[in-house]
Amino acid sequence: MRHWLIKSEPDVFSIDDLEAVGREPWDGIRNYQARNFMRDDMEAGDLAIFYHSNAKPPGAVGVARVVGDAYPDPSQFDRKSKYYDAKSDPDAPRWLLRDFEFVLKFPAIVPLADLKAEKALEGMQVTQRGVRLSIMPVEPGHFRKVCAMAGVKAPKG
Repeated sequence: MRHWLIKSEPDVFSIDDLEAVGREPWDGIRNYQARNFMRDDMEAGDLAIFYHSNAKPPGAVGVARVVGDAYPDPSQFDRKSKYYDAKSDPDAPRWLLRDFEFVLKFPAIVPLADLKAEKALEGMQVTQRGVRLSIMPVEPGHFRKVCAMAGVKAPKG
């Protein structure tokens, strides 16, 4: 099992939204590296830190689980969608997504400033300057540490 960090702006889709719906397709990814992580590296059962970006403060807010296989993101073919991609061919879709399900919400946000200050999280991509990917791998020890900082036991896949 691998671990991930998935970012969402809370005013677009929050951990509370995921809790309310239970399961949601992670659509709109238009970065090739993030797409490749979903397509090639994620597996059903993998766990992800749910991270609120563009928030005050930004930070880790919960855990989600990867559900099922990667499949074509329908928004790439929807001319009305802001994620429409005229160059994507329905016979060879350019953009894929994965579904995520709610696992748990942290009792309180673990702010980015606290993640950056924690020595045990040195090297974690989200703490690095200039790393802006919306999906990124997380080392198992980093995953457990973020959960511990949130005051919860790290769930199992």
